[in-house]
Amino acid sequence: MDNEVSAVEAAPYELLLDTPSTALEPAAAELPASAVELPAPVPEPIAPRTSAWRRAGEEIVAAVQTLLSAAVYATLIVTFCVQVARVDGLSMAPTLEDQDRLIVNKLVYQFGDPQPGDIVMLYYPVDPDKMFVKRVIAQEGDTVRIVDGRVYVNELPLADDYVPSEFRSHDDLGPTVVQPGYYFVLGDHRNNSLDSRHWGPVPKKYIVGKVNVRWWPLQDARLF
Repeated sequence: MDNEVSAVEAAPYELLLDTPSTALEPAAAELPASAVELPAPVPEPIAPRTSAWRRAGEEIVAAVQTLLSAAVYATLIVTFCVQVARVDGLSMAPTLEDQDRLIVNKLVYQFGDPQPGDIVMLYYPVDPDKMFVKRVIAQEGDTVRIVDGRVYVNELPLADDYVPSEFRSHDDLGPTVVQPGYYFVLGDHRNNSLDSRHWGPVPKKYIVGKVNVRWWPLQDARLF
């Protein structure tokens, strides 16, 4: 029995010896790592480097373009929409004082006409290089008459409580009819104003825009 057991145990060794020589070669998984060929790594594309001078130049160009765009927009706004103005004198006191800063709406009269009571900026008819600020009193077709400083429009007394008694004049005028396309304007300080009493009604083309805001001094800021 012991011999039989020995024979059975020895059989595997003998069988291995009878197998072809190739069966004794190690499997690929058992080969050392150095013997396995790996695919060569693919190099990643390298992004081109932009020089610092080129980046600085691009930033400068962008900044100049922004400034030019802002200047164009500001020019368009000032030309067609609004204008900032400064009061020089007391002809509109006490409503407006000397050195007040105003915002003038230049677009409003492109779609409508000045109305009595509007405070407007206009070219001085005698010297269009200068600008005045006055109040519209009457429009085309209205009849204006002044008696001892009291203003009448179409024979009705003008509601001008904004004029203090000490600022009223005592002159006489008219009656005069405002011609088509023209406006009769007065300063609120009747004793200290050159206006339609001196150079007649003004054409609409001379009216630049409507005063909408006094923004300076800040404590006196208001809308009109």
